Amino acid sequence: MSPDPQPAPTGLTDEELTALDAHWRAANYLSVGQIYLMANPLLTEPLRPEHIKPRLLGHWGTSPGLNLVHTHLNRVIARRALDALCVWGPGHGGPAVLANSWLEGSYTETYPDVTRDAAGMARLFRQFSFPGGVPSHVAPETPGSIHEGGELGYSLAHAYGAAFDHPELLVACVVGDGEAETGPLATSWHSTAFLDPVHDGAVLPILHLNGYKIANPTVLARMDRAELDAFFHGHGHEPLHVEGDDPQAVHRAMAAAMDTALDRIAAVQRAARREGAAERPRWPVIVLRTPKGWTGPAEVDGVPVAGTWRAHQVPLSGVRDNPEHLRQLEQWMRSYRPEELFDERGAPRPVVLGAVPAGNRRLGATPYANGGLLLRELPLPPLERYAVAVDKPGTTLHEPTRVLGDLLRDVMAATADRRDFRLVGPDETASNRLQAVYAASGKAWQERMLPVDEHLDRHGRVMEILSEHTCQGWLEGYLLTGRHGLFSCYEAFVHIVDSMVNQHLKWLRVSRRLPWRAPVASLNYLLTSHVWRQDHNGFSHQDPGFVDHVLNKSPEAVRVYLPPDANTLLAVADHALRSRDYVNVIVAGKQPCFDWLSLEEARVHCARGAGIWDWAGTEVAGREPDVVLACAGDVPTQEVLAASRLLRRHLPDLSVRVVNVVDIARLMPAAEHPHGMSDFDYDGLFTTDKPVVFAYHGYPWLIHRLAYRRTGHPHLHVRGYKEIGTTTTPFDMVVGNDMDRYRLVMDVIDRVPGLAVRAAAVRQHMEDVRLRHHTHIRAHGVDLPEVADWSFGD
Repeated sequence: MSPDPQPAPTGLTDEELTALDAHWRAANYLSVGQIYLMANPLLTEPLRPEHIKPRLLGHWGTSPGLNLVHTHLNRVIARRALDALCVWGPGHGGPAVLANSWLEGSYTETYPDVTRDAAGMARLFRQFSFPGGVPSHVAPETPGSIHEGGELGYSLAHAYGAAFDHPELLVACVVGDGEAETGPLATSWHSTAFLDPVHDGAVLPILHLNGYKIANPTVLARMDRAELDAFFHGHGHEPLHVEGDDPQAVHRAMAAAMDTALDRIAAVQRAARREGAAERPRWPVIVLRTPKGWTGPAEVDGVPVAGTWRAHQVPLSGVRDNPEHLRQLEQWMRSYRPEELFDERGAPRPVVLGAVPAGNRRLGATPYANGGLLLRELPLPPLERYAVAVDKPGTTLHEPTRVLGDLLRDVMAATADRRDFRLVGPDETASNRLQAVYAASGKAWQERMLPVDEHLDRHGRVMEILSEHTCQGWLEGYLLTGRHGLFSCYEAFVHIVDSMVNQHLKWLRVSRRLPWRAPVASLNYLLTSHVWRQDHNGFSHQDPGFVDHVLNKSPEAVRVYLPPDANTLLAVADHALRSRDYVNVIVAGKQPCFDWLSLEEARVHCARGAGIWDWAGTEVAGREPDVVLACAGDVPTQEVLAASRLLRRHLPDLSVRVVNVVDIARLMPAAEHPHGMSDFDYDGLFTTDKPVVFAYHGYPWLIHRLAYRRTGHPHLHVRGYKEIGTTTTPFDMVVGNDMDRYRLVMDVIDRVPGLAVRAAAVRQHMEDVRLRHHTHIRAHGVDLPEVADWSFGD
């Protein structure tokens, strides 16, 4: 652990004030230039319409506040020799962060063609929100960023995720007052209850109240100071207020607030690390209240702009066509006195850089924002320690996630000293049968503890909060700053983070194309308590559609696995935890499940992704199958193998091939997904003209969508979840959705030529069993004995 942070001398000298104001003005000038200019960056001649971009895009309103924060973070980082990272939450704050990165030199180091001179400034301006350029918000292309600024609400959770297990790190987080109205951001304030002052770094939230969103006022900005103080006290914070519109006064107030906040953080960490203080501390938060669009045009076309919602995007929209707007723009840019800020070559003058830190302490150069540089291989133990013995398929049962829990326990133990692995989930670790991890680490908790509590630990690395948004944000921040983790969630409720995983996948897709970004550990989901075994909780808990959602996203970054038993879950989890730059979705059951494959067989099967289980079918050597029974998922696999047994008993001459799919992307064409199969391989597995009856874990339409180009698609019939559910028995769930073994046998009879007449009695028998099932469960409340007591060896 790094030495305890020490307080630094406080107070702002006149010389420092001059340097801070120069830096801030330079950043404001560069921010305006990015929004408007494509030529004449230093205003060496009067502005003309041809100097202006044809499409004016970007957001000015938040930029001066972000520039102020960046300027003052520079000062304290340099003065106190801090390792720091900043998460920029306000939407579309790109101009400010890019401006500051260019000023400090980290942008030029990352993109050598954008030099720190007039030519480089022109490139910086032109590329912003321009075809072939960079986005208007903070993005993977932005040095020093771990946060995609296009969608609001996730910054604070990302900041805490970055701070966990980085005891030496200060993570500043600018929270916009519009962003603060989102649900994800609102729950993130609870993160103080999980931040360990001994082993974690510190988060310094900076709530930027500039008063307005795109067109409306913000709730927190209309609160008075007493209300805000009560709000933050309730979340474990001690607020420090900075407000005003006079730059000199605001600079002095901001410097004092920064120094006070960092002194308090140092005191909290010293008390915990040296003196053993165990009570939950009050962490500082800075409440910064400055006008929206500060220093921009006060009035345009006779209406107020600065300090109103009209400053949100482009305050002067008609600059190319309206001479008065063009005059105002030039007056606005010259108000920053660029000749004092940049020399004749366009380089920042020394006064501008007086408070900028050096080397990797610059916010745009910090390795914490390029987490792959810090990433170490995860110490994964041999799977043989956890594998279940399978002497004969389908005769023994295990709870797959409980078996995985033993592996995760040992991963947690192996990382106890290095602290770079965390398990997150919404209050479901034990419910999802992963409670073995508590033997290696308790649940992170800084609030009061009561005698009845179990497994709470002030230094724990199991994270539970009943907000999927916060779990996701924590884990994203943790991964993007160079660590490993797993998100365990009920399958139906992972949909809550649909939009968050969208943003993370976009981040991964872009960062993969940036050679300077090192690969990070994959975001791994374990989805359990799934649709087919939510018979007890009912319809509200039944939704397998997250797989459909993620498979719409960037193929190079998405992987989806449906392991059918404990050993295949081990093999898949081992692969996922070793992988980089993916989102891995693993769907596995927590209820007792038949063991089908030995560990070695599971490894081979998972590497193949899809394959024939010859022991499960009745294929005759040298003869094409009459029908293919395919399955993906644990319950569909059980039903397909039970159907295969019924066909063996009732139609022994039928040649049945059983295919199991564990990697769902294997069904896609090779040209559309890296794991996709060639047509040759697909046709060899499923045939080109034989009926395929496919039992799938989720919505059946997905399989059709993935396979619609295949030659045999007209012969493909998929059974899966059809949004039919209730509180009932486990087997009634599959019967209600027509995915049960008896329905699958009927499907075979209906689709294999000649069987409709020859096997009519068999089909009628299957229908009779289904009818008897309905009567039985309503009389006894449990499944038929031949279903409940079935095994593959029968």
